[in-house]
Amino acid sequence: MIKYGKPILKVGSRRNGRSSAQKSARRIQKGVIHVQASFNNTIVTVTDVRGQVISWSSAGTYGFKGTRRGTPFAAQTAARNAIRAVVDQGMQRTEVMIKGPSLGRDTSLRAIRRSGILLSFIRDVTPMPHNGCRPPKKRCV
Repeated sequence: MIKYGKPILKVGSRRNGRSSAQKSARRIQKGVIHVQASFNNTIVTVTDVRGQVISWSSAGTYGFKGTRRGTPFAAQTAARNAIRAVVDQGMQRTEVMIKGPSLGRDTSLRAIRRSGILLSFIRDVTPMPHNGCRPPKKRCV
């Protein structure tokens, strides 16, 4: 005889009473802003202290296509739009983690500063190899 247990419900399903309306009603005082600035795109993610994503934005989601996604203006737009949602939820203090080599690093940081959120610290978390893998062969053009 096979016994079946309770069905496993998804975290955000309607059956167990949690919905996105309750999630957006939370008041968040402190959070972390992650800026990932590559040459092709800039992604800005805002999380709470535990690491759960509150809002995110990228240059590509705001209509920038192709090489324009890697521009400083696109990075500034992405940062401004990601922060706008969390300022409405009451975020006041943040830590900023910046990763990547792009020009969008500085402009996204300026957009974060202009938003009025207090920055407790800014950390560069760009991965640096300690002479790990062998680099690819030099290109002949």
